[in-house]
Amino acid sequence: MGKGGLGDMMKQFQKMQARMEEIQAELEKTEVEGSSGGGMVKVTANGKQDILSITIDKEVVNPDDVEMLQDLIVAAVNQARQKAAELQTEKMSELTGGMNLPGMNLPF
Repeated sequence: MGKGGLGDMMKQFQKMQARMEEIQAELEKTEVEGSSGGGMVKVTANGKQDILSITIDKEVVNPDDVEMLQDLIVAAVNQARQKAAELQTEKMSELTGGMNLPGMNLPF
């Protein structure tokens, strides 16, 4: 590989790195929602799978059935995290042009 080839490869890498930083910023700002119990428990996460908020309808709070509330929270959190993971995959696909490149996972 000649000097031009290596230089071109470095430029491409720098472009990809810059785009990855943009994607990370987009994911941090993008919000997804998971819910359970017909919307009685809602969890908001960002595209990096960080949980931002949990909203619980007071009608679902029953001191005699705490386990149900815990299950609803877990289900809503898992749904929000799954949506965030799908969003990450979608954004990475934009970066790689749909190619599945090993080791090109977002660093979080």
